[in-house]
Amino acid sequence: MPVSPPDAASAAATSAASKSATPASATPAAVVPPRAAREDVLAVRGLHVTVGGGRTEAVRDVSFTVRAGEAVGLVGESGSGKTLTCRSVLGVLPPGCAVSAGTATLAGTELTALDRRGWERLRGVSLGAVFQDPASYLNPSLTVGRQLTEPLRVRQGLSRADARARAVELLAAVGLHRPAEVYHQYPFELSGGMLQRVLIATAICGDPALLVADEATTALDTVVQAEVLDLLARLREDRGLALLLVSHDLAVVAEVCDRILVFYAGEIVEDGPAEQVLTAPAHPYTEALLKVASIGDWRRRELAVIPGRPPEAGAAPAGCRFADRCAYAAPACTASDVLPLAAAGEDRRTRCIRHAELRLTAAAPEEVDA
Repeated sequence: MPVSPPDAASAAATSAASKSATPASATPAAVVPPRAAREDVLAVRGLHVTVGGGRTEAVRDVSFTVRAGEAVGLVGESGSGKTLTCRSVLGVLPPGCAVSAGTATLAGTELTALDRRGWERLRGVSLGAVFQDPASYLNPSLTVGRQLTEPLRVRQGLSRADARARAVELLAAVGLHRPAEVYHQYPFELSGGMLQRVLIATAICGDPALLVADEATTALDTVVQAEVLDLLARLREDRGLALLLVSHDLAVVAEVCDRILVFYAGEIVEDGPAEQVLTAPAHPYTEALLKVASIGDWRRRELAVIPGRPPEAGAAPAGCRFADRCAYAAPACTASDVLPLAAAGEDRRTRCIRHAELRLTAAAPEEVDA
């Protein structure tokens, strides 16, 4: 079960999200087969991503799975490879970036082998996405209803009347009050929280197996953020939706996610159940992130700082890439070329070769016994 730290929990307590039931979804022309409870929806294996026209490797040997109804959070500093990993899954890597090795499979469909037409058949049906700035993904000259009914008519073959009825149902399902009015409004007439709900409605209109949310709540105030998190939780429960969530906010990840992948310098350095990762980290970088975030700790008055900087993209330091910033580094940490992502207990992995001898905490050492 995900951990609920004080800041996220208090925000959730003020949530005014609508609890109306999600309407039954029209059957889309899905690319992937119907999903069963807890099956693997997404399987990423040995993913490598290059930038700069193939000259620089920015993501190296990333492997993970996301099951039906599961939420997996990706955390780490800017430039750690989180967004490139998600954009590889969505097939929307920026120009000059490419998947150079590995696979990403969405319920039997190999994503890295898709051509443009294959991606067009997949996106909006089996694969949905929500990003940080919803206004950038909605056409300001078209009404919300026009933008929502178009994929319903094109992808699902609904009539104009049926598409309108379905669009209003979706707007109600994402917690918008007076959905019939919102249907006729333009994006510039809506608040940021309403726009994000519209974007979520658009993303789920094809009943996708996987929703990728990249910093989807970053620009929202605390109350609206909590409402959107409630909505995502309800969609997971009602639809068996798998969620891949990128966030810099550990409180959001703690509130929503079942598992956490910690990225550093293009690699996953820790992978495990959210509660264990947040309360008993198995990698020094995870511990450092938790101290910087001060998650669940209201006593500290001064934020901790992680000294130094991550290695440049494409740099390949020997051994642990975090070693030059790590207070626990030993000669063995940099003795080999690559440290594997090894087991650190049941359903946990870490790249720290000293994890068994270290006693890492989620709080500053002087506060552990306070």
